[in-house]
Amino acid sequence: MEKKETVKELTLTEKLSFIQVEMKAKKSRFNSFGKYNFRSAEDLLEAVKPYLTKYNVAVTIKERLLESNFLQFPMLESTATISDNLDSISATAIVGIDLDQKGMQMPQKFGSASSYGKKYALGNLFLIDDTQDPDHGKAEPETKKVLLTPNDPAFDKAMQFIVTGGSIETIKKKYDLSPEASEILSKL
Repeated sequence: MEKKETVKELTLTEKLSFIQVEMKAKKSRFNSFGKYNFRSAEDLLEAVKPYLTKYNVAVTIKERLLESNFLQFPMLESTATISDNLDSISATAIVGIDLDQKGMQMPQKFGSASSYGKKYALGNLFLIDDTQDPDHGKAEPETKKVLLTPNDPAFDKAMQFIVTGGSIETIKKKYDLSPEASEILSKL
């Protein structure tokens, strides 16, 4: 039996399962604040391309702005879908858009949320889990941490880091947080 005939006989769930096992997405970006490498949505899309023809599938991403009187800020829903001629499977991620983010123009605020949402929708679909990556588990030598306060110039970078997907835990590895700084960063 030819390879193409075999692929045609697979269900979409089976095709997705093979892609999830086979796909490797490199971390081509570096976060200088958190000192780690990470994957972008573009990295994930580039990694899945060889499997589109191999398994005769397509991958699409749709976004939808969520607004209501109950939300404090707009939310963006990103849905990544894999499909063949018979079926489709989707995964979703929802991210907030911080309209008060300093240092960004409005298109950058939406673009940042869009990139982050796409990355996590694709990650959910293809079972990419950054928390298990070696970069995030490195043991670092104990050093005396600097106290980070809202008046510190590095505080704006810390806020930007969290808004673009970083975690407060990463910041705590580098800095001791004042109660005020901790409260502000926890709300982002």
